[in-house]
Amino acid sequence: MELFFYTLLYSMISIQKRYKLFVEYFSEHLPNAETELYYTDPFQLVVAVILSAQCTDKRVNIVTPYLFSKFPDAEALAQASEEDVLQIIRSCSYPNNKTKHLIGMAKMLIQDFQGVVPDEVDELQKLPGVGRKTANVVASVVYKKPTMAVDTHVFRVAARIGLTVDAKSPLAAEKQLVKYIPQDKISLAHHWLILHGRYVCMARKPKCEECGISDICKYYEKK
Repeated sequence: MELFFYTLLYSMISIQKRYKLFVEYFSEHLPNAETELYYTDPFQLVVAVILSAQCTDKRVNIVTPYLFSKFPDAEALAQASEEDVLQIIRSCSYPNNKTKHLIGMAKMLIQDFQGVVPDEVDELQKLPGVGRKTANVVASVVYKKPTMAVDTHVFRVAARIGLTVDAKSPLAAEKQLVKYIPQDKISLAHHWLILHGRYVCMARKPKCEECGISDICKYYEKK
């Protein structure tokens, strides 16, 4: 029992140190991290994040300028036909479902929220096409709420580094991340993990030799 206690204590100290060094590194090297999705207001961000599900930001950014020129706000999109929206977003993944979600989201914004994107995660999740991840992104990016959006990339990178331990779901990973990351850094940390996974810690061939946090990385320890 005593051995178990000290093993657990060591593990707790170890993960706390890992988080501390993670935050210190990215606070210095990526202090102004932000989403790479193009948007000019909360409504456009909701649209872009809905489109980004299982689709690259690069592809979304190709699609949205024309989409926003045709439907710049919730009122315009709520009145759009599915055919018109589908033709514009066809190159994104799951365009049929996303078309329905986008128009439904715009209609609900007008009918239930007076056209204003809500700032609470629970309220955001009432919108068609807006799950917990999307809600957390919008609350974090637009309203600077201490919410952690966990998509497949954040889930993978956090586990690989060792920031999450035995997290079986995005929600479990989210709870671990927000437990140890300082509140004023949570919204930034989402982008740190996204960008680190996109440009350095890629799924198949991570660039460990270029990584600035390899000394605290569980994956690198095992190489």
